[in-house]
Amino acid sequence: MPLTDLKIRSLKPEEKPRRYTDGGNLFVEVRPNGSKLWRFAYKFDGKQKLMALGSYPEISLAKAREKRTAARALLLDGIDPMQQAKVDKLERQALTEHTFSALAAELLDKNRREGLAETTLSKKSWLIGIANADLADMPVTQIKPTHVLVPLRKVESEGNYETARRLRAVISQVFRYAVATARCEHDPTAGLRGALITPKVTHRPAIVDRNKFAGLIRSIWSYDGAIETKAGLQLMALLYPRPGELRLSTWDEYDLSKRTWTIPAVRTKMRREHRKPLSGAAVEILKKLHAVTGGEPYVFISQLSRGKPISENTLNGSLRRLGYGKDEMTSHGFRASASSLLNESGKWRPDAIEAELAHMGADQVRKAYHRATYWDQRVEMAEWWAAEVLGFANAPPSGYR
Repeated sequence: MPLTDLKIRSLKPEEKPRRYTDGGNLFVEVRPNGSKLWRFAYKFDGKQKLMALGSYPEISLAKAREKRTAARALLLDGIDPMQQAKVDKLERQALTEHTFSALAAELLDKNRREGLAETTLSKKSWLIGIANADLADMPVTQIKPTHVLVPLRKVESEGNYETARRLRAVISQVFRYAVATARCEHDPTAGLRGALITPKVTHRPAIVDRNKFAGLIRSIWSYDGAIETKAGLQLMALLYPRPGELRLSTWDEYDLSKRTWTIPAVRTKMRREHRKPLSGAAVEILKKLHAVTGGEPYVFISQLSRGKPISENTLNGSLRRLGYGKDEMTSHGFRASASSLLNESGKWRPDAIEAELAHMGADQVRKAYHRATYWDQRVEMAEWWAAEVLGFANAPPSGYR
């Protein structure tokens, strides 16, 4: 006969679990520890299954019967009640746990464990903070393009078009991570690519005229500032790395006997270790610098904060003191200068120049092939370029700066 609340409360535990039926395949199971658990037995696709409905008295008799009725209705529609319960649980999680801020935090943690540079992580975290002001507590499954537009328009209304573009890209990364981890089904930013104002592209200032570049080199080689700064400018001209790759370099990255500099993946833009050949001229500069900073981990030690590397503004500030305005030349501009003049010479394969600049193509196999094939040419190119630079440094003025 059907159960009653009085009957259930009076049930006592025994040595083994015992079941008391309410009818319609619903029963309460009394465990030896005294717990009373609701169970619903059913068949699906010819298999006998047992569905847990909760414990008594948290789930009352009336509530257990409601659950049984709902489960039987699903069976009539050809749906497995236990599978549907799992789906319902995931949907509840999506609404309460899988919020934008939670997924963004997961992504940042993943990026940190993957070795993304702290400066990059800091910028990404800052952008996510902007997005969180409007999206933080929203489940990713419920965020639509119109919701994403809210933080984007706020940034754009302040005239920060490039920041708005980068914000959309970071929000997209969060959603692509959510899709990849099965927390949502699509990226709502995909349809917003044409919605934002396209920022005007401004290239970093660089001197690409051969005569003017020669004047710059003469100024650098006659610079009478700190040895670390002068060596930094000279090596930027000789090696043309990204400024952060050079100023944050440590002595253990250089093998002066083998004439190589191995830039670790954590400090390269593409997060891939990059090995550069060192010309004889570069080795000589490093040897002289080692006599000054060899006892420190960093190659380019700050004069103001010993033990720390030179700041981002040190090299650019030195260029200003040499008379080159910020709209004329920057430390990053040495890359464009070298690229232009190396290509202009016609002596070197463009792919070898790109490999030396650590630029990335789309084809992974092709990139690996380039790294293997062009090393010898890059070594030869490094010596040729060093001879060019030293020739500029020692040439007499000819009417240009």
